[in-house]
Amino acid sequence: MKLGIASDHRGFKLKNELINKLKELGYIIIDYGTNSKESCDYPDFAYKLGNGIINHEVDYGIAICGSGIGISIALNKMKGIYCAKVDNKMDAYHTRCDNDTNCVAFNGEKDLDEALEIVKTFVETEFSNLEKHIRRINKVKLIEKEEYHA
Repeated sequence: MKLGIASDHRGFKLKNELINKLKELGYIIIDYGTNSKESCDYPDFAYKLGNGIINHEVDYGIAICGSGIGISIALNKMKGIYCAKVDNKMDAYHTRCDNDTNCVAFNGEKDLDEALEIVKTFVETEFSNLEKHIRRINKVKLIEKEEYHA
């Protein structure tokens, strides 16, 4: 499985640690930056990661910034990107099982072992394909296309 990962400066350390652990587990990793602790803007790296997902360079994305919120907002502005900011394994499970998301985001202060468990849970969880979830996701896609009418 091929995973894309991106961060801003506040997620740089955790990003690099995760890359090493995920490679040890056999995942193929594409690093979309940043490449230093120098202050930078998370939308730049969200955009690179989002394009990697859209262009099928990677199967799933991992996004890290100071809070996990900003980078997830930037990613969710891209058509076809469904990113959830998660805090724990259960969030990661539900966002894949119920929402069929293709990207996960969390904060750069997350403990490495916890971050690794979040990523493993996220990428190993399959979408449920339940009718109720498909119906809801289709409504989100209509919103994205500005064709939704409640």
